[in-house]
Order: sequence, then C-alpha cells, then structure tokens
Amino acid sequence: MSTCTRCGAGFGCAMVDGSDSPCWCTALPPVVPVPVPSGAGQPAPGCWCPACLRQHIAQQAGASPDRPGAE
Repeated sequence: MSTCTRCGAGFGCAMVDGSDSPCWCTALPPVVPVPVPSGAGQPAPGCWCPACLRQHIAQQAGASPDRPGAE
C-alpha cells in the first residue's frame, strides 16, 4: 500500500507492493517522471493515487502554449 504524496490517499502500487504485474499507472499517458530515489539525504518523491494522476493528466491535456502559465 502506498500513500499519495499529493493528497494523502492510500492506493495500491505494483512497484511498491512488489508485484510482477505492471502498475495501473503504466496504462496512462506518461506525464510525470516515475519517482526515483534522490541523493544528498533528500526523500524520494512519491507516486500519486489514480485520482490525482488522472486529474493532473486532464489539466495537462487542457494546457495550451497560448494560455498564460501553460508549460
């Protein structure tokens, strides 16, 4: 069981749970890098739950270079 670093919800992550099956997130478009351990004593960033990742994907899909703040 993982905890979403964005909202705090609990969810299943195949990478963390040690499953031989691909994680649910691999079926979604790659919009954020998969967390990797960071150095210099910094904690590794964590995964997001399905709701947060889907919300982020929807926001990115609505972003346009013509809109201020869009990346």
